[in-house]
Amino acid sequence: MASYRARIKEFEDVINEEEIDLYKLKSICFNGIPEEQVNRALCWRLMLNYLPHDRRCWNDVLVMKRKLYAQFVDEMIVNPGASCNESGKIVDVTMSDHPLSCSPDSLWDAFFKDNEVLLQIDKDVRRLCPDISFFQQATEFPCSAVVNSGGEKRLHGRVQHSVLNSANVERKGLGITRIALSRRKAPEDYAPLPEGSEAHWEVVQRILFLYAKLNPGQGYVQGMNEIVGPIYHVFASDPHQEWREHAEADCFFAFTNLMAEIRDFFIKTLDETESGINKLMERLCSELKRNDHEVYMRLQEQELRPQYYSFRWLTLLLSQEFPLPDVLRIWDSLLADTFRFSFLIFVCCAMIILLRDQILINDFPCNVKLLQSFPSMDIQIVLNKAVELAESRKGCFR
Repeated sequence: MASYRARIKEFEDVINEEEIDLYKLKSICFNGIPEEQVNRALCWRLMLNYLPHDRRCWNDVLVMKRKLYAQFVDEMIVNPGASCNESGKIVDVTMSDHPLSCSPDSLWDAFFKDNEVLLQIDKDVRRLCPDISFFQQATEFPCSAVVNSGGEKRLHGRVQHSVLNSANVERKGLGITRIALSRRKAPEDYAPLPEGSEAHWEVVQRILFLYAKLNPGQGYVQGMNEIVGPIYHVFASDPHQEWREHAEADCFFAFTNLMAEIRDFFIKTLDETESGINKLMERLCSELKRNDHEVYMRLQEQELRPQYYSFRWLTLLLSQEFPLPDVLRIWDSLLADTFRFSFLIFVCCAMIILLRDQILINDFPCNVKLLQSFPSMDIQIVLNKAVELAESRKGCFR
């Protein structure tokens, strides 16, 4: 108990400094954030580089970022295709455009392309984290400009059920016809809430849509919903109302910062580069070979390639392999990893080694099933094993 209190005090001492020592903060967050006593949302805002380490700058940064996000919502959701005339009055410029126009500048063309992306986003967010009810529940702070618009500005109402051409994280050419992205399924799609309120999944939908609009070179890729989900959950569960009220805007920028670090995992043309997903899987294989050669050879003999299971693990930062509370604990360590995402490799390697007894006796189909649906296990056992592996490679993480 004394050591627990000392640890809480260590968090408080670091967070309450005017100049926050980010290295020290990451060092104590790595072992898990005791969320009953410590504000995980604040720690994540700092580790995701949304808040500067100088507390005196926080207010200016938050005002600027939140104002910018409100502008994004207004320009891309509330009043898309609108501009001001000479008197400053908003006019709808789509009136002079034609729905069948082939012009690359056609706002109608952009509208139809947006709907293709929205179809995939809508499908994904309606089944986000089905092991908890949080995303189906109403947010305390709905976007008034959207929910009070008579429904016409709510993105789920814009979805047109047309053929979708957007990318997703399922890859072809890996020797199998399809790599399953999701292992957790909601019994049914989440339903929109009535006018005047909105569910948390609707807020996440807006964040992802704006991200896709502002990053046209990448757009939305299936699986991004699993990355933004844990961040939004943490921010929207902040114990302090003044932070909770701005969870959407803060989450958007924190998610954008995280995606800047892992975006190459989602771009197929970069798979073979040093920052691509294939290089990450190679590193995982190398660590497995170094730490458990027998298991490594068993998977090699069965031609059970890492693409069959670890592609999803690495791309989605393990967000689909464990219940959300465990994912949050894992991410405490992943976000605290100075050499992101070296520790992720050790966690994945630990997951395989902890299943060694089964892997060594299983045939190929059983091992594929085992690795694609990681069995329930105390997450601390996995993390302890990962730390053990990492400690044997000093300087490779944190």
